[in-house]
Amino acid sequence: MSAILLDGTLVAKQTEQQLINRVKSIRLKNGYPPTLATILVGSDLASKTYVRMKQNACRRIGMESVAIELPATTTTEELKEKIFSLNSNKSCHGILLQHPVPRQINERLCFDAISLQKDVDGVTCLGFGKMSMGQRTFGSATPRGIMRLLAAYDIKLAGMHAVVVGRSPILGKPMSMMILNEDATVTVCHSKTKNLPEIIQSADLIVGALGRPEYIKASWIPDGAVVIDAGFHPNGCGDIELGPLYDRVAAITPVPGGVGPMTINTLLLQSVIAAEQKL
Repeated sequence: MSAILLDGTLVAKQTEQQLINRVKSIRLKNGYPPTLATILVGSDLASKTYVRMKQNACRRIGMESVAIELPATTTTEELKEKIFSLNSNKSCHGILLQHPVPRQINERLCFDAISLQKDVDGVTCLGFGKMSMGQRTFGSATPRGIMRLLAAYDIKLAGMHAVVVGRSPILGKPMSMMILNEDATVTVCHSKTKNLPEIIQSADLIVGALGRPEYIKASWIPDGAVVIDAGFHPNGCGDIELGPLYDRVAAITPVPGGVGPMTINTLLLQSVIAAEQKL
Protein backbone atom coordinates (compact mmCIF):
# COMPACT_ATOMS: atom_id res chain seq x y z
CA MET A 1 0.00 0.00 0.00
CA SER A 2 1.23 3.47 -0.88
CA ALA A 3 -0.31 6.25 1.19
CA ILE A 4 -2.10 9.20 -0.39
CA LEU A 5 0.03 12.24 0.39
CA LEU A 6 -2.22 14.96 1.77
CA ASP A 7 -0.33 17.86 0.22
CA GLY A 8 -1.27 21.02 2.11
CA THR A 9 1.15 23.15 0.11
CA LEU A 10 -0.56 22.20 -3.15
CA VAL A 11 -4.10 22.73 -1.85
CA ALA A 12 -3.12 26.07 -0.31
CA LYS A 13 -1.61 27.29 -3.60
CA GLN A 14 -4.73 26.30 -5.51
CA THR A 15 -6.90 28.18 -3.02
CA GLU A 16 -4.67 31.26 -3.19
CA GLN A 17 -5.32 31.53 -6.92
CA GLN A 18 -9.06 31.63 -6.21
CA LEU A 19 -8.61 34.13 -3.38
CA ILE A 20 -6.68 36.56 -5.60
CA ASN A 21 -9.81 37.02 -7.73
CA ARG A 22 -12.07 37.38 -4.71
CA VAL A 23 -9.75 40.02 -3.22
CA LYS A 24 -9.80 41.96 -6.51
CA SER A 25 -13.60 41.90 -6.47
CA ILE A 26 -13.72 43.20 -2.89
CA ARG A 27 -11.27 45.99 -3.75
CA LEU A 28 -13.43 47.08 -6.69
CA LYS A 29 -16.57 47.23 -4.55
CA ASN A 30 -15.01 48.65 -1.38
CA GLY A 31 -12.21 50.78 -2.74
CA TYR A 32 -9.81 48.89 -0.45
CA PRO A 33 -8.87 45.24 -0.02
CA PRO A 34 -9.58 42.86 2.87
CA THR A 35 -7.39 43.80 5.81
CA LEU A 36 -5.99 41.56 8.54
CA ALA A 37 -4.62 43.11 11.71
CA THR A 38 -1.92 41.04 13.42
CA ILE A 39 -1.09 41.76 17.05
CA LEU A 40 2.25 40.64 18.44
CA VAL A 41 2.98 41.24 22.12
CA GLY A 42 6.65 41.02 23.06
CA SER A 43 9.64 39.92 21.00
CA ASP A 44 9.45 36.12 20.85
CA LEU A 45 11.45 35.14 17.74
CA ALA A 46 9.23 32.20 16.77
CA SER A 47 6.11 34.35 17.07
CA LYS A 48 7.71 37.06 14.95
CA THR A 49 8.47 34.47 12.28
CA TYR A 50 4.90 33.15 12.28
CA VAL A 51 3.46 36.67 12.03
CA ARG A 52 5.80 37.50 9.15
CA MET A 53 4.73 34.35 7.29
CA LYS A 54 1.08 35.35 7.67
CA GLN A 55 1.81 38.89 6.48
CA ASN A 56 3.65 37.56 3.42
CA ALA A 57 0.73 35.27 2.63
CA CYS A 58 -1.63 38.27 2.77
CA ARG A 59 0.52 40.15 0.26
CA ARG A 60 0.55 37.19 -2.14
CA ILE A 61 -3.20 37.43 -2.62
CA GLY A 62 -3.42 41.23 -2.53
CA MET A 63 -4.71 41.59 1.04
CA GLU A 64 -3.56 44.30 3.41
CA SER A 65 -1.79 43.28 6.61
CA VAL A 66 -1.52 45.76 9.46
CA ALA A 67 1.21 44.79 11.93
CA ILE A 68 0.69 45.92 15.53
CA GLU A 69 3.60 45.29 17.88
CA LEU A 70 3.17 45.89 21.60
CA PRO A 71 5.84 45.76 24.31
CA ALA A 72 6.27 42.69 26.50
CA THR A 73 5.12 44.77 29.48
CA THR A 74 1.63 45.25 27.99
CA THR A 75 -1.21 44.53 30.42
CA THR A 76 -4.43 42.63 29.79
CA GLU A 77 -6.44 45.86 29.82
CA GLU A 78 -4.08 47.60 27.40
CA LEU A 79 -4.28 44.69 24.99
CA LYS A 80 -8.07 44.56 25.26
CA GLU A 81 -8.25 48.28 24.48
CA LYS A 82 -6.22 47.73 21.32
CA ILE A 83 -8.52 44.87 20.30
CA PHE A 84 -11.65 46.96 20.96
CA SER A 85 -10.26 49.74 18.74
CA LEU A 86 -9.77 47.22 15.93
CA ASN A 87 -13.28 45.83 16.48
CA SER A 88 -14.69 49.27 15.73
CA ASN A 89 -12.36 49.97 12.78
CA LYS A 90 -14.43 49.44 9.62
CA SER A 91 -11.35 49.03 7.41
CA CYS A 92 -10.17 46.05 9.51
CA HIS A 93 -11.88 42.78 8.59
CA GLY A 94 -9.93 40.24 10.66
CA ILE A 95 -7.95 40.25 13.90
CA LEU A 96 -5.16 37.83 14.75
CA LEU A 97 -3.67 37.82 18.25
CA GLN A 98 -0.47 35.82 18.03
CA HIS A 99 -0.21 33.04 20.61
CA PRO A 100 1.39 32.89 23.14
CA VAL A 101 1.28 36.23 24.92
CA PRO A 102 3.44 37.20 27.93
CA ARG A 103 2.50 35.57 31.24
CA GLN A 104 1.00 38.64 32.88
CA ILE A 105 -1.72 38.80 30.20
CA ASN A 106 -4.95 36.84 30.52
CA GLU A 107 -4.90 35.38 27.01
CA ARG A 108 -8.43 33.96 27.17
CA LEU A 109 -9.96 37.35 28.11
CA CYS A 110 -8.10 38.95 25.22
CA PHE A 111 -9.11 36.26 22.73
CA ASP A 112 -12.73 36.69 23.78
CA ALA A 113 -12.49 40.46 23.33
CA ILE A 114 -12.23 39.91 19.56
CA SER A 115 -15.48 40.56 17.70
CA LEU A 116 -17.06 37.34 16.42
CA GLN A 117 -17.29 38.88 12.95
CA LYS A 118 -13.52 39.49 12.97
CA ASP A 119 -12.46 36.28 14.71
CA VAL A 120 -10.86 34.88 11.55
CA ASP A 121 -8.44 32.74 13.59
CA GLY A 122 -11.34 31.07 15.39
CA VAL A 123 -10.15 31.63 18.98
CA THR A 124 -13.21 32.96 20.84
CA CYS A 125 -15.36 30.90 23.20
CA LEU A 126 -18.46 32.12 21.41
CA GLY A 127 -17.09 30.99 18.06
CA PHE A 128 -16.20 27.59 19.51
CA GLY A 129 -19.69 27.21 20.93
CA LYS A 130 -21.39 28.10 17.66
CA MET A 131 -19.10 25.75 15.72
CA SER A 132 -19.77 22.92 18.16
CA MET A 133 -23.51 23.39 17.70
CA GLY A 134 -23.14 23.27 13.92
CA GLN A 135 -23.84 26.97 13.40
CA ARG A 136 -22.09 29.10 10.82
CA THR A 137 -18.98 30.78 12.19
CA PHE A 138 -15.23 30.97 11.66
CA GLY A 139 -13.48 27.85 12.93
CA SER A 140 -10.07 27.63 14.57
CA ALA A 141 -7.63 27.95 11.69
CA THR A 142 -5.60 24.75 12.09
CA PRO A 143 -8.54 22.35 12.63
CA ARG A 144 -10.54 24.05 9.88
CA GLY A 145 -7.52 23.77 7.60
CA ILE A 146 -7.30 20.05 8.36
CA MET A 147 -10.98 19.59 7.55
CA ARG A 148 -10.50 21.44 4.25
CA LEU A 149 -7.49 19.27 3.42
CA LEU A 150 -9.47 16.06 4.07
CA ALA A 151 -12.30 17.38 1.89
CA ALA A 152 -9.87 18.27 -0.91
CA TYR A 153 -8.87 14.60 -1.07
CA ASP A 154 -12.49 13.43 -0.74
CA ILE A 155 -11.89 11.60 2.53
CA LYS A 156 -15.28 10.89 4.11
CA LEU A 157 -15.33 10.85 7.91
CA ALA A 158 -18.82 9.50 8.55
CA GLY A 159 -18.65 6.25 10.49
CA MET A 160 -14.92 6.47 11.19
CA HIS A 161 -13.42 6.10 14.64
CA ALA A 162 -11.24 9.19 15.03
CA VAL A 163 -8.66 9.53 17.80
CA VAL A 164 -7.52 13.08 18.54
CA VAL A 165 -4.42 13.19 20.73
CA GLY A 166 -4.42 16.62 22.37
CA ARG A 167 -7.08 18.85 23.93
CA SER A 168 -5.84 22.43 23.54
CA PRO A 169 -8.54 25.11 23.21
CA ILE A 170 -7.49 26.15 19.70
CA LEU A 171 -6.52 22.76 18.26
CA GLY A 172 -7.48 19.51 19.97
CA LYS A 173 -10.91 20.52 21.28
CA PRO A 174 -12.20 22.26 18.13
CA MET A 175 -10.68 19.48 15.99
CA SER A 176 -12.67 16.85 17.85
CA MET A 177 -15.92 18.81 17.49
CA MET A 178 -15.42 19.41 13.76
CA ILE A 179 -14.83 15.71 13.20
CA LEU A 180 -17.84 14.83 15.35
CA ASN A 181 -19.97 17.20 13.26
CA GLU A 182 -19.02 15.07 10.23
CA ASP A 183 -20.57 11.96 11.84
CA ALA A 184 -17.38 10.29 13.02
CA THR A 185 -17.07 8.71 16.46
CA VAL A 186 -14.42 10.67 18.34
CA THR A 187 -12.10 9.70 21.18
CA VAL A 188 -10.11 12.57 22.70
CA CYS A 189 -6.85 11.58 24.40
CA HIS A 190 -4.47 13.65 26.51
CA SER A 191 -1.66 13.48 29.04
CA LYS A 192 -3.78 11.60 31.59
CA THR A 193 -5.13 9.02 29.11
CA LYS A 194 -4.36 5.41 30.01
CA ASN A 195 -3.49 2.79 27.37
CA LEU A 196 -2.94 5.34 24.60
CA PRO A 197 -1.28 2.85 22.18
CA GLU A 198 -4.25 0.48 22.46
CA ILE A 199 -6.75 3.30 21.82
CA ILE A 200 -4.83 4.48 18.75
CA GLN A 201 -4.72 0.88 17.47
CA SER A 202 -8.52 1.02 17.15
CA ALA A 203 -8.57 4.23 15.09
CA ASP A 204 -9.47 4.83 11.45
CA LEU A 205 -8.25 8.42 11.72
CA ILE A 206 -5.49 9.70 14.02
CA VAL A 207 -4.80 13.38 14.65
CA GLY A 208 -1.56 14.20 16.48
CA ALA A 209 -2.04 17.55 18.22
CA LEU A 210 -0.17 17.35 21.51
CA GLY A 211 3.02 19.32 20.82
CA ARG A 212 5.61 16.61 21.59
CA PRO A 213 8.12 15.50 18.95
CA GLU A 214 7.25 12.05 17.54
CA TYR A 215 5.44 11.11 20.74
CA ILE A 216 2.98 8.93 18.81
CA LYS A 217 4.90 5.89 17.55
CA ALA A 218 4.36 4.34 14.14
CA SER A 219 3.90 0.92 15.76
CA TRP A 220 0.75 2.19 17.51
CA ILE A 221 -0.98 3.09 14.22
CA PRO A 222 -3.00 0.44 12.37
CA ASP A 223 -2.59 -0.34 8.68
CA GLY A 224 -4.96 1.58 6.43
CA ALA A 225 -5.52 4.49 8.81
CA VAL A 226 -5.65 8.18 7.87
CA VAL A 227 -2.84 10.00 9.69
CA ILE A 228 -2.92 13.75 10.37
CA ASP A 229 0.13 15.28 12.06
CA ALA A 230 -0.61 18.78 13.32
CA GLY A 231 2.72 19.17 15.09
CA PHE A 232 5.88 20.93 13.98
CA HIS A 233 9.13 21.09 15.90
CA PRO A 234 12.49 22.78 15.34
CA ASN A 235 14.11 19.61 13.98
CA GLY A 236 11.48 19.37 11.25
CA CYS A 237 9.43 16.53 12.71
CA GLY A 238 5.86 16.47 13.92
CA ASP A 239 4.01 14.78 16.78
CA ILE A 240 3.87 11.40 15.00
CA GLU A 241 6.67 9.07 13.92
CA LEU A 242 5.79 9.28 10.22
CA GLY A 243 8.75 7.58 8.51
CA PRO A 244 7.60 3.94 8.74
CA LEU A 245 3.99 4.76 7.85
CA TYR A 246 4.13 5.88 4.22
CA ASP A 247 3.85 2.37 2.81
CA ARG A 248 1.10 1.04 5.05
CA VAL A 249 -1.48 3.74 5.85
CA ALA A 250 -4.26 5.04 3.58
CA ALA A 251 -3.39 8.74 3.72
CA ILE A 252 -0.85 10.89 5.55
CA THR A 253 0.15 14.54 6.00
CA PRO A 254 3.86 15.23 5.50
CA VAL A 255 5.79 17.40 7.96
CA PRO A 256 6.45 20.03 6.80
CA GLY A 257 4.04 20.70 3.93
CA GLY A 258 0.86 19.14 5.28
CA VAL A 259 -1.12 20.91 7.98
CA GLY A 260 1.02 24.07 8.29
CA PRO A 261 0.24 25.63 4.89
CA MET A 262 -3.46 24.94 5.42
CA THR A 263 -3.48 26.85 8.70
CA ILE A 264 -2.26 30.07 7.11
CA ASN A 265 -4.41 29.50 4.03
CA THR A 266 -7.51 29.10 6.20
CA LEU A 267 -6.70 32.36 7.99
CA LEU A 268 -6.60 34.09 4.58
CA LEU A 269 -9.80 32.43 3.40
CA GLN A 270 -11.70 33.40 6.53
CA SER A 271 -10.40 36.98 6.30
CA VAL A 272 -11.69 37.21 2.73
CA ILE A 273 -15.06 35.79 3.79
CA ALA A 274 -15.23 38.34 6.64
CA ALA A 275 -14.65 41.13 4.11
CA GLU A 276 -17.26 39.73 1.73
CA GLN A 277 -19.82 39.63 4.53
CA LYS A 278 -19.33 43.39 5.01
CA LEU A 279 -20.00 44.29 1.36
